[in-house]
Amino acid sequence: MTSTSSDSHSGHTRDEAILAGLGYKQEFRRQFTPLEVFGVAFSIVGLLPSIASVLFNAMPNGGPSAMVWGWVFASAFIMCIGLAMAELASAAPTSGGLYYWTHSLASPRCRNFLSWIVGYANTITSIAGLASVDWACAIQITAAVSIASNQVYMTTNAQIYGIFAALVLSHAVLVSLGTQILARLQRLYILLNVCLCFVVIIALPIATPSEFRNSASYALGDFTNFNGWPSGFAFILSLLAPLWTIGGYDSSVHMSEEASNATTAIPWAIVGSIAISAALGWGINVSLAFCMGSDIEGILNSPIGQPMAQIFYNSLGQKGALALWSLVIVAQYMMGSSGLLVGSRQTFAFARDGGLPFSRYFYRINSYTRTPVNTVWLNAFLALAMGLLAFASTQAINAIFTLGVTSSYVSYIIPIMTRFAFKNDFKPGPFNLGKFGFPVAVIAVLWMVFMNIVFFFPTTPQTNVQEMNYTVVVLGGFMSLAIFWYYCPVYGGVHWFNGPVSNIASADKGQDDESASEKTGKEQGVDVLIVDA
Repeated sequence: MTSTSSDSHSGHTRDEAILAGLGYKQEFRRQFTPLEVFGVAFSIVGLLPSIASVLFNAMPNGGPSAMVWGWVFASAFIMCIGLAMAELASAAPTSGGLYYWTHSLASPRCRNFLSWIVGYANTITSIAGLASVDWACAIQITAAVSIASNQVYMTTNAQIYGIFAALVLSHAVLVSLGTQILARLQRLYILLNVCLCFVVIIALPIATPSEFRNSASYALGDFTNFNGWPSGFAFILSLLAPLWTIGGYDSSVHMSEEASNATTAIPWAIVGSIAISAALGWGINVSLAFCMGSDIEGILNSPIGQPMAQIFYNSLGQKGALALWSLVIVAQYMMGSSGLLVGSRQTFAFARDGGLPFSRYFYRINSYTRTPVNTVWLNAFLALAMGLLAFASTQAINAIFTLGVTSSYVSYIIPIMTRFAFKNDFKPGPFNLGKFGFPVAVIAVLWMVFMNIVFFFPTTPQTNVQEMNYTVVVLGGFMSLAIFWYYCPVYGGVHWFNGPVSNIASADKGQDDESASEKTGKEQGVDVLIVDA
């Protein structure tokens, strides 16, 4: 026991020394083991509930072929992104992650601006991720009520928003708790997610009645296109399903300052979560393709309002479907808590360097829980505001799913590019690809640029104001505000934002914590406080 405690202390000391080398003092408790760091990434992926959340996108844009082969196709590119990010995470494991890497690797002429853009893109990714997960969870809850009422219950957007708001607020309360509680929960999340995967892969085909079982030629080869785009482009649009599902793998990066053995735990959590999610997710999609019957239009337009819930209802009957669907809802809820956990750390790190308006209020650690409670509630309230898109149209609220992918790709592309586009002294960590690093990065960047362009297209070629794709509006509007705030005369970030700045000096002097913007510009009035519970 003493040896284990000594090893743990030694590991934490190494982690703290590495963090100090990056310019930051230790502020969080390092209570996440490598398994629990993996659990954060894996629970955010949340395979079965995530696939359920975006099945509405794959089924009308290719049907079984898109579900099965689109998953395989996209997974290869997702792994390239993950590998490129894992190299950076191993070299510099800090909660700021993406914008820190950008600033340290880019040219001095543009690094402040690029770091600013990445920080804001990563912030909107965190908010859109929470909003999309909890919105999907709210729909899943109404689907459960519909199953329980034998498909009689019908819901409204106002009711769904009410459920959504309750979910977001409950997550904010949960994530405000102490780090040790949040860390131990990750093991439960892993167990539930894996068990759900195997239930669908093994039990669903056994229980499905013969009238809903599909032949191999149909399940693996049928292509159904309902939205009017050419088949090739429809297939590409269907890739939102795997790209959104196996997303958020940068979540491990934002837990770097709470993880033990971060230089190896973080990159392996990224790669491991992608690899396991790709394999199990493909198994789930194959199982669904064989068990969903051939009436895809009927599944999409069912009174339940959720394609996967309807498939479970057809295969398992009311009681069986309700039991399994309840577990899906629990897993989706866990995704939301992990998403807010990670997002609050990213927002905290950005506020630490003065990147957010009112950073002095958001860069605070609660003295009792040792968690950034203020940024937890900031992200929660911004997610609630984003959920108001539901009152514009169905397509407007659905845009938060594509927004989560497109904004994350903006924040991924820039740091991966800066490593090779500028002269810098990048030093690989324990996890590195050697000579394969550059080609993997090129593939990853080209793929993300291409998919970001694709995801700005509407669902159908013929569209109107209500049915347009609002992703470009929300993302463009948010990033335009970020750029305006940077170049704003007198008060803009261009006058005072210097990217990640060390906060070690104040600790050495025994002073209260300070944010980077106070250290680099006292006129901004950004102080760092550890507040009493």
